[in-house]
Amino acid sequence: MPEAVEPAFPEGWSDPDYHAAVVDLLGLLALTELVAFERLADDAALAPTLPDKAALAGMAVAEYGHFVVLRDRLEAMGVDPAAAMEPFVAPVEAFHERTAPGDWLEGLVKAYVGDGIGIDFYREITAYVDPATRALVVGVLADTGHAEFVVGRVRAAIAADPRVAGRLALWGRRLVGEALGQAQRVAAERDALSTLLVGGAERPGADLAEMGRMLARLTEAHTRRMAALGLSA
Repeated sequence: MPEAVEPAFPEGWSDPDYHAAVVDLLGLLALTELVAFERLADDAALAPTLPDKAALAGMAVAEYGHFVVLRDRLEAMGVDPAAAMEPFVAPVEAFHERTAPGDWLEGLVKAYVGDGIGIDFYREITAYVDPATRALVVGVLADTGHAEFVVGRVRAAIAADPRVAGRLALWGRRLVGEALGQAQRVAAERDALSTLLVGGAERPGADLAEMGRMLARLTEAHTRRMAALGLSA
């Protein structure tokens, strides 16, 4: 049997609202991956050991690879990737300015906890997109090994000095609040993105009850991440 060929465009592409929503989603994800590459490269420069530098540099390369996949899909859809990313530059930059880490450990926790909330949110959204777009998004959200790296380094730091746990726990709580607030602001400002969640005449979306369950799932995932770090949520 010949292998199935992935369609060039998602199902429902003739719907202009859905078209705009997918472009927004992929544009936001592309920018997120590009910024993740930049931040991991910066973290690698600050890493305390050569093995840490090498590990983070490898993860940065993987994130750039994810960006390239998204850029290429946008171009295949006839969309300028820079134009698709541009509406999200200001809110993403504002988020990172509000959550600038004070040291190496805070940077690690931010990458794991703050980015983790965003990843969970994007995965929730994939329930409302076509299979081709869902597969693309899930693929670029795959962990590059960063989670295991961060958990190991943070737990080792707490074992060496238990006093850092309290500070990092407070930092993690701040990050989740900022991340959820950013997601709400972006969704409110971009009607196209909101349509993915609320749906339309031909595409069912999430009702208020499902929105509540989604928020509960995001909160539970955050609690699990904090526990993996040895921190209280």
